[in-house]
Amino acid sequence: MLVGAHVSPAGGPARAVDRGVERGAEAIQFFNQSPRAWRAREYTEEEAAEYREALEASTVQAALIHTVYLINCASRDRTIRRKSLQALTTALRSGAVLGVSGVVLHAGSALAGDVKRAITRAGKVIREALEDSEGCPLHLENTAGSGGTLGRSFEELSGLIEAAGGDRRIGLCLDSCHLYASGYDVRTAEGLREVIDECVGIVGVDRLASVHVNDSKTGLGSNVDRHAPLGEGELGAKGCAVFLSEPRFDDLPGIFEGPGVEGKAPSKADVDAMKRLRKRGLSARRR
Repeated sequence: MLVGAHVSPAGGPARAVDRGVERGAEAIQFFNQSPRAWRAREYTEEEAAEYREALEASTVQAALIHTVYLINCASRDRTIRRKSLQALTTALRSGAVLGVSGVVLHAGSALAGDVKRAITRAGKVIREALEDSEGCPLHLENTAGSGGTLGRSFEELSGLIEAAGGDRRIGLCLDSCHLYASGYDVRTAEGLREVIDECVGIVGVDRLASVHVNDSKTGLGSNVDRHAPLGEGELGAKGCAVFLSEPRFDDLPGIFEGPGVEGKAPSKADVDAMKRLRKRGLSARRR
């Protein structure tokens, strides 16, 4: 796994690379615009060139863009769906300009509505965004399941991919906290292996694209998305070590989003802890 963290892009995407280097990260993730505003942010050619130069000179091997939290591709409100389409398309175009490994998306929520219809609506928006952008992969993130969020199961993720037309650019971003909160027990190597076997059986091994390594404040099947510092939540140090060392994640970017030990944002101490936990997991794997 390419161990890394979510970092701030303040000052431009090249600064996100610099912050990744400061943390000893092999992979980074950042928002392409303010995560809680619809205001579009597109990169200039100068910014893109500076980013690529910084990346080439760094130890960062992979980068992800995370879309804004306001996106709800499944909304019954046409205005929200239109804004979601614009924001997602902009993120994919920005990803193509920078050459990132993928754009991570929370597809949206059915709220109190019908899930099947919500998946159909979300799929249509995702398909349009892919058609209006070129090259950059899209990583659908699984969810904890609260508030009718789509992607709480591998069946729902498969349904979203199918509704979006099955484009080969669509992959999965599996979040350890969300898996656990939605009822998948990933605290042991055997448990995680069975979960990933189920995932690839339903969605396909070629869809595994990235992971989020987060601990969970809430219990198994709680459907509540609350992150804890690594090793301090329900997964614990052992569960995080297992997730970090899963063989099918070996070549994927693995992003810690926080909260970190020094506050909300991930720091070098958190990336160092990830590396120690991965080493611990690999040692156990070889026994």
